[in-house]
Amino acid sequence: MPKKKSVRRLTKRDITSFLIDFFETQPGKAFTPRQLFTALRLTSHPGKMVCLDVLEQLVLDDLIARTDDGAYRYVVRSQTIDGTFRRRPNGRNVFEPDDGGKPILVFERNARHALDGDRVRVTLLARRRSHAREAEVVEILKRAHDTFVGVLKVDKQYGFLITESRVLSQDIFIPKNALGGGRTGDKAVVKITEWPTDAKSPIGKVVDVLGRQGENNTEMHAILAEFGLPYKYPERVEEAANQIDPGITPEEIARREDFRRVTTFTIDPRDAKDFDDALSIRLASGKWGETSAVYEVGVHIADVSHYVHEGDIIDKEAQRRATSVYLVDRTIPMLPERLCNFICSLRPDEEKLAYSAVFCLNEKAEVLSWHLAHTVIRSDRRFVYEEVQEILERNGEASEEDYALSQIPRPAAPAKVPSGEYARELILLNRLAKRLRAARFQRGSIGFDRPEIRFEIDDKGHPVSTYLKIAKDANKLVEEFMLLANRSVAEMVGRVPKGKKAKVLPYRIHDVPDVEKLEKLSAFAAKFGHRLRTDGTKTDVAKRLNKLLESVHGTPEERAVEMVALRAMQKARYSTHNIGHYGLMFPYYTHFTSPIRRYPDTMVHRLLTRYEEGGRSASQDKYEELCDHSSNMEQLATNAERASIKYKQVEFMAARLGQTFAGTISGITEFGFYVEIDENGCEGLVPLRDLQDDYYEYDDRNYCLVGRRHHRRYRLGDTVKIRVARANLERKQLDFQLIEH
Repeated sequence: MPKKKSVRRLTKRDITSFLIDFFETQPGKAFTPRQLFTALRLTSHPGKMVCLDVLEQLVLDDLIARTDDGAYRYVVRSQTIDGTFRRRPNGRNVFEPDDGGKPILVFERNARHALDGDRVRVTLLARRRSHAREAEVVEILKRAHDTFVGVLKVDKQYGFLITESRVLSQDIFIPKNALGGGRTGDKAVVKITEWPTDAKSPIGKVVDVLGRQGENNTEMHAILAEFGLPYKYPERVEEAANQIDPGITPEEIARREDFRRVTTFTIDPRDAKDFDDALSIRLASGKWGETSAVYEVGVHIADVSHYVHEGDIIDKEAQRRATSVYLVDRTIPMLPERLCNFICSLRPDEEKLAYSAVFCLNEKAEVLSWHLAHTVIRSDRRFVYEEVQEILERNGEASEEDYALSQIPRPAAPAKVPSGEYARELILLNRLAKRLRAARFQRGSIGFDRPEIRFEIDDKGHPVSTYLKIAKDANKLVEEFMLLANRSVAEMVGRVPKGKKAKVLPYRIHDVPDVEKLEKLSAFAAKFGHRLRTDGTKTDVAKRLNKLLESVHGTPEERAVEMVALRAMQKARYSTHNIGHYGLMFPYYTHFTSPIRRYPDTMVHRLLTRYEEGGRSASQDKYEELCDHSSNMEQLATNAERASIKYKQVEFMAARLGQTFAGTISGITEFGFYVEIDENGCEGLVPLRDLQDDYYEYDDRNYCLVGRRHHRRYRLGDTVKIRVARANLERKQLDFQLIEH
C-alpha cells in the first residue's frame, strides 16, 4: 500500500511572505481572518494562531490596516506623502502622515534640515525586510518655527546661538553684522534667514537681545519667547487704550439694569488686579434663612466688549494673544494694563459696566428663573480667598477637609449672629454653592482636586520657599457660580427646539476619555484592589470614575491612581461644534466669565449681545478658526507656565544640592523615573543610567520599570528617598540620586 504524501507545515516566514504577496496583489479589498485562513489552507488551531500573530505584526509594520469590522486591508500609499515632521533627540525622527497612518521613521541623514512641527513632503524609501518603514524629506512645505531662543557665543567675526532646544539639532551661525549688539553670555532671540543645503548650521540674525543669562527678567522673557508668546506690549496698542474714556454716562446707565445698591463683592487671589467677576446677593422673597426664601444671585462679568470693539487695534492684539499668561512671578495680560487693571476691572467702590447672569434660587439651590442683562454695578468689598475662608471656618460653615488643614477649630455650635463682614451673604452663597456642587457630581461631573505648587518670591524674583495651593470652600464657592453662568449661557443659545438650528457660539468642549487609556486605568487600579468598569454610558463611567477617586482618597496609591486617571482624560478645547463637556457632564458649556483674560469669553459676549438685538447667526467658519487659534494659544500659555514653574523648581533646589528628601514616583519613562518631593512638590528625574544594579525595561502598561535579572520594580506611586544630584537651569532639569526604595 503506497504511503500517504505528507503535507509540509507552513512556517511563520512562509505565512508572512504569502500574506504580503496576497495583500499587494489585491490592494482594494479587505479580508476577514476566516477568508485568510481559507486562502492559506490553515485548518489547525496552532496554524491559525501563527497567522493571527503575523497579521498583528504586519499591522504594527504599517503594511496592512485593521478595519472597523475586524477585517484586514493593504495600506495603499503613493511614494510621495505630505505630513508633519517630529524631531527626536536620538536622531530617530518620525514623519506623521496627513492620512492618519502610522508614523514613519526619518533618520537625520534623510531629514533635509526639517525642524520639529514642520509641514513636509516625503518620499517612501524601498522597504528592507524586518526593518521599520523609512522616509526621506524631499521638500519643506512650511516651517513651524523660524525664531529660536538661546545663549550667544560671539567671536571677532561671527557668533553662534547655542540652544538647548530639541527642536533644533545644530547651533545657529550669525554673521557679525547680524548680531544686533549681542555679546557672549546674552540670551537672545534669533531668526533663521537661510539654511543652505550643503551647510551644517542654519544662518540667522538676532531679533532681540533679552539680557544676561541667569537674570530673572531675562529668563522669564526667554520662556515666553521660546513658546512664541509676547513679552512686550506694543506701544501703539497701549496708546489706543490710553485714549479710552473710563467715564460712564447717564444715558449708558439708563440703558442697563442698575445693581449699584445691591450687596456685591469680588473674591480673588491676594495678588490679583484684574477683577473679572463679582457676585451679588439679595432676598427676592421670604426671609433670610427660611426654607421658603428665594434669593437673587447675580454673576457680574466685566463688560470688556463695551470698550474693545471688534476689529479695532486693541481687539486685534487681544485676538492674537487669545489669553493672559501666568508665569510664577508675573502676568502677561491679554489686554493693555489700563483696561484690565483699571477701566474694566470690577474694583471696589467704583461704578463699573458688567454683563450679568442673574439667577433666582431657592434654598435647595434650584434655579427657578434667570436672565441675562447688561448692568451697572458697584462692588462693596474686595475679598481675597483667605478672608472668605476664615469667615466660613469661624462660623462653622467649612467642610471637614478644610478644617483638617486649618488652625481654626470647628465651633461647637453655630453663632446666633454670623461674625465677619458680609458673613450672612457669604455663608448663604457657600451653602448654595455646595448644593450646586453636589447636584453636579450627582449628574456625573468628575472631580480632580490636585494641589498646585506655588513659590514665595523675593524682590529679585528668586524663590525663597514653596507651598501647595489647595482649593478650599472659598475657591469652590466662586467656581460653582461661574460654572452655573457658563452653563446657562451655553444652554440659552445651544438648546433649541427640534428641527431648528442653533446659532453659532464658541463652546468649551471636552471629549470622552481615550478608551485604551481607560482600560489601562482599570487594570492599574485593579492591582491595588479597586474596581473600575468601563462599559455603559458615559455618565455611568464618569460616576464610577468618581467612585474610584473617592475610594483611593487617603490611601498610599491615591496619587498614582489620580495620575493615571488624568492621563486618560482628553484636553478641553474651544469649538463651534458642540459635543458637550464630559468632565463637567454638561451637554452645553461655554466660557463667559473671564473676558479680561480669555478672548473666547469676549467673543461669547459679542455674540450674545448680537443675538439679543435680533442679529443673524455669525459665520461658523470664522468663529471655528478663532476657536482653533484660542485653543492653540491656551496650550502654549499652559506650556510656558509649566516651564516657569520648572525653572523656579530647579532654581530653588540648586541651593539644596546633596540634601536628601522623601518623595513619590510621579512618572515613569523609558529613560528613568520622576520623583516628586513630598515636602515641597519639586520634581526631578532619577536617570536610568544611574540604576546600576540591573538592566531595567519599561513596562508602559503597568507604569513601572522592571529589572530583567532581579525583577525589582519601580512603580508609579512608590515612596522613595532621594538625594539632589544635579540642577541644570538652562535645561530646567533636576536630577536625583536614589538612596532608598
